[in-house]
Amino acid sequence: MSAPPSALPTTVRPYIPASAQLPELTLRALLVGVVLGMIFGASSLYLVLKVGLTVSASIPVAVISVTLFRLFHKVGARDATILENNIAQTAGSAGESIAFGLGVTMPAILILGFDLEITRVMLVAVLGSLLGILLMIPVRRTLIVLQHDQLKYPEGTACAEVLKSSASAESRAAAGETGAELAAQGGGRAGVIFGGFAAGLIYKIANVALKAWKDTAEATFGAPLAGGSVAAEISPELLGVGYIIGPRIAATMAAGGVMSYLLLIPMIKFFGEHLGVPLPPGVKLIHDMSPGEVRSAYVLYIGAGAVATGGVISMLRALPTIWRSLGVGLGGFGRRAGSVLRTEDDIPLEWVVIGSLAIIAIITVAAPLNMNLLGALLILVFGFLFATVSSRLTGEIGSSSNPISGMTVATLLLTCLVFLLMGWTGGQHYVTVLSVGAIVCIATSNAGSTSQDLKTGFLLGATPRLQQYAILAGALCSALALGPVLLKLNDAATVYVPVAEVAPGLATDAAALPDRAALQGPQAAQDSHSYRVWHKTDEAGGPPGKYLVDDAGRAVWLVDPGINGSHLKRPDGSEVRKYDAPKAVLMSYIIKGILDRKLPWALVLFGVMIAVTLELAAVPSLAFAVGVYLPIATSLPLFVGGVVRWLVDRRNAHGAGLGHLSAAERQTEGDRSPGVLLASGYIAGGALAGIVIAFSAGVLTGFDQTVTRWSEQHNPFFGGPVADLLSLLPYLLLMAALYRIGRGLQLGVTRSSR
Repeated sequence: MSAPPSALPTTVRPYIPASAQLPELTLRALLVGVVLGMIFGASSLYLVLKVGLTVSASIPVAVISVTLFRLFHKVGARDATILENNIAQTAGSAGESIAFGLGVTMPAILILGFDLEITRVMLVAVLGSLLGILLMIPVRRTLIVLQHDQLKYPEGTACAEVLKSSASAESRAAAGETGAELAAQGGGRAGVIFGGFAAGLIYKIANVALKAWKDTAEATFGAPLAGGSVAAEISPELLGVGYIIGPRIAATMAAGGVMSYLLLIPMIKFFGEHLGVPLPPGVKLIHDMSPGEVRSAYVLYIGAGAVATGGVISMLRALPTIWRSLGVGLGGFGRRAGSVLRTEDDIPLEWVVIGSLAIIAIITVAAPLNMNLLGALLILVFGFLFATVSSRLTGEIGSSSNPISGMTVATLLLTCLVFLLMGWTGGQHYVTVLSVGAIVCIATSNAGSTSQDLKTGFLLGATPRLQQYAILAGALCSALALGPVLLKLNDAATVYVPVAEVAPGLATDAAALPDRAALQGPQAAQDSHSYRVWHKTDEAGGPPGKYLVDDAGRAVWLVDPGINGSHLKRPDGSEVRKYDAPKAVLMSYIIKGILDRKLPWALVLFGVMIAVTLELAAVPSLAFAVGVYLPIATSLPLFVGGVVRWLVDRRNAHGAGLGHLSAAERQTEGDRSPGVLLASGYIAGGALAGIVIAFSAGVLTGFDQTVTRWSEQHNPFFGGPVADLLSLLPYLLLMAALYRIGRGLQLGVTRSSR
């Protein structure tokens, strides 16, 4: 049966009518989307480990796929239809949302004292991503079609416009319109993205691998602001992120960093300077602590309290929408569209139910997840609730303001409280709670991205069922790829610290340690022995963490992980680049604090009150709180990118005659500028270079040490008193290019940071 005409919004006119038949789910479209999804997923994972943010991949993937298919067409292949390009961007968008969910949850395993097992990480990624897509399918018609006029899905709508402007001749003919003027702009957009990608890639390789100039400019202050410091990591990806998220959010995050490094740390140093004993949770005298050590011992807990409060407040603010979304979800779950139109054809509801129940069954019995039936039921309940909420919120306010982190925090809080009531507070229950939160987080993130893709397809006249197949395939491949990437990034920056430096004489009962392991990565060459593994959870005799112990029970190595580790130099003097993973740290604090009742609550409550104060002053607290937690070396480059964006938007507003528009309309025009495309290229190129450099750390250790020594001795851009200033010169070139390219208005990409 066909749906009556009155059931559809009268304002909807899909670009390709339902009666038209064009190639859509082809093998080449699916392969291009899957490969691009894995590439952008890997770069997004790198980014979320550094700053806790990701940026939308849909439009960059769409532009690149259009360009690739046109290149194929020039060598004799058939030109791709607009529906094939839509399949490619649908399959390719899944990687970014999975990377976000994976990066903000699974590294907490390390922080809680366990290992990042590949099977556990891949199971969480695969099951969470597939569950989010399946749970969104039943509400597609309600949210995407019937509420088209109410839910705009800004990222999905923008992506549809990009694909329309790049439509092939066959697609324009099927649509009944030429679109020649819009189509002529497609190649320019692709050139901007590829140019930014090349610039970011070359810059990062020269900066980090070849040590051509310092990668972080920094300065530490003396009295009267003793303990204060500023620093900036001059990397293309952070500049690009700052440009995309805009001046307001970037400035708010930088303000949080200023509070940490120019207020909180100097205050702690001032009041603790003359203490004769360490102030818990610190283990050293404050007098002997560097600014970084003060941050690690005290400010991180303050930042975590602020981030948790900001996330909860953002979700509480969305409560009216949450209730409406839940009602819509429950109302639409049992309803089938009953239409045979191509544009109304979803995966049958019975297969959605069977698939969802199968995923829950796998979650229950999968040994690496350490799951029980109660945990699986909580995943089903929270997964459906927050997947529906995420889908609707994305439609109302876009991915940029969708409080996925807040929903994950709420999931962990409620799950921890349930486990506490059940008396499940042992170490292995950490894994269970985190698995619940991780799967729900990934499902929630992917449900929002899926909604954007289905909105794009709805506007273009795509077949929903084929889009759903494409995003399921793209999510599966990206999830399988991101697990090994996460582990490799951690291993490449892991430092094995001699126990004599941190806990002399530390020993334990070796007979109680059945698991064995050897050193991995660059340090494996200096010690090939196999050791017993000791996960130390208390402070007695030395810091908690993972230790490698010999057969006599003597601790030999402290394993300092690459994610959220604190040791930046190996014994041979080579340096590593750690990943702060700010939101994963927050998740670990919540789990450990509730289940173990061992958390410096005074420091956490200081952070809570910072967030509450900001909200009372009508300042959004979440972005500020993330800035409090992150190193200022990360938040200042975001601010620089935001300032460039402000200058570009200001110039365009006057030069293009947009002064009569409202602030919101000018913001929308700024999101469509080619500068956002260039910034996306910076992010992809810089992040991808960072991943390659991290992966090659074990192979190129000798080369890295040689280049570092030469640069320190002979390169004024890398060593010496003026190196910090000289290192800013190449960065200024990136900023100048971003400003120049941004001074022009054409459809770009919308931002997506959570």
